[in-house]
Amino acid sequence: MTIVTLDRDQISTLLGEQRDAYDALKARDLALDLTRGKPGADQLDLSNALLSLPGSDDYRAADGTDTRNYGGLDGLPELRAIFSDLLGIPVDQLLAQGNSSLTLMHDVIVWALLHGFDDSPRPWSAEETVKFVCPVPGYDRHFALLESLGIEMVTVDMLSDGPDVDAVAALIGSDPSFKGLWLVPTYANPTGVTTTPEVAARLMALPAAAPDFRVFWDNAYAVHHLTETETKSAAALELAAAGGHPDRVVFFASTSKITFAGSGVAFFGSSPANVAWFRRHLSFASIGPDKVNQLRHVRFFGDADGVRAHMHEHTELLAPKFAAVEQILTDRLASYGVARWSTPTGGYFVDLDVVDGTAARVVELAKGAGIALTPAGSAFPYKQDPNDRNIRIAPTFASMDDLRTAMEGVATCVLLAAAEKALA
Repeated sequence: MTIVTLDRDQISTLLGEQRDAYDALKARDLALDLTRGKPGADQLDLSNALLSLPGSDDYRAADGTDTRNYGGLDGLPELRAIFSDLLGIPVDQLLAQGNSSLTLMHDVIVWALLHGFDDSPRPWSAEETVKFVCPVPGYDRHFALLESLGIEMVTVDMLSDGPDVDAVAALIGSDPSFKGLWLVPTYANPTGVTTTPEVAARLMALPAAAPDFRVFWDNAYAVHHLTETETKSAAALELAAAGGHPDRVVFFASTSKITFAGSGVAFFGSSPANVAWFRRHLSFASIGPDKVNQLRHVRFFGDADGVRAHMHEHTELLAPKFAAVEQILTDRLASYGVARWSTPTGGYFVDLDVVDGTAARVVELAKGAGIALTPAGSAFPYKQDPNDRNIRIAPTFASMDDLRTAMEGVATCVLLAAAEKALA
């Protein structure tokens, strides 16, 4: 039985049942939030030892550097070595910076607008139009950043193995105004898709009309596994070099969902030429990052295996939450055929597609019942989902009890909106 096989009387009965369930939900006076992919307090507690590190008499780095002072623009070598192993980037091509990878993305784009890359014909701001390719559904903050800078966004579909490469090729091959492509390559936000090495290799080798076309490789969830099978990111730098475009990829990552979300360390990586370009512009903006924070991360982790062990503890906390979402959506919605959702093996989100034309209504209903969801369309540029079907679910922050209550409520809202649409 699915909703399309029901006659109008049966759908009317379903509508009445879901209205009653919704009224009961509203009567509970809930205040639950599934909007953003924030670590839960129990995840943050895993890193509380950082608060007592590095110690008042233990502030020197491995080479004797006094981390309390100026300098060290590239970040501590020992921390870069740990994440070089995890991210697959040579130490001398990986810089450790402040707490936010989004800040680094912003700075790279702004510097490109002001100055261009070394292979740019002119600063990006001197171009008549600057465009980015944006796989969708995608990360709302990527899109908001581009919109704030007046950069035009053109979408391609995010498929089960990564972006639609043929669509990307058709866009960038003949139009030099395309300067970049966003990509969350591992456990993508919000789909959970991991870009395969084959797709990554094609992206890196594609002919581009713009000589300074870049892939913005935001590897935010590289080590954020939800199962014992740890998906490995494609070797982007190696693939770019092999594809004949060694400067194509600029790489970002951070510890924001590894240790403390507001007090972590962000990383920039790329080819030697791009790293030199980044360092040159950074030198006018900074005399060095927070090396004390970097040192405490070194002491906390010890080595790359220490990070892996730490992330296993995160998995133990998060996997049951994602399993609960899967169970509730399956139990409540599968038999009606009114939704599809991802079953991610890593990352921070569940991607929920509801009946076309009802996502905004589902979010509205949920809000009326005290359940905050990310606004419909958020995973698309300009917040415009052409099908009004996509909703991003963030299971991580809520307690298990609150998550179950919220997801039962979401399921009720999905069914109610679907029944309304079927009878409209």
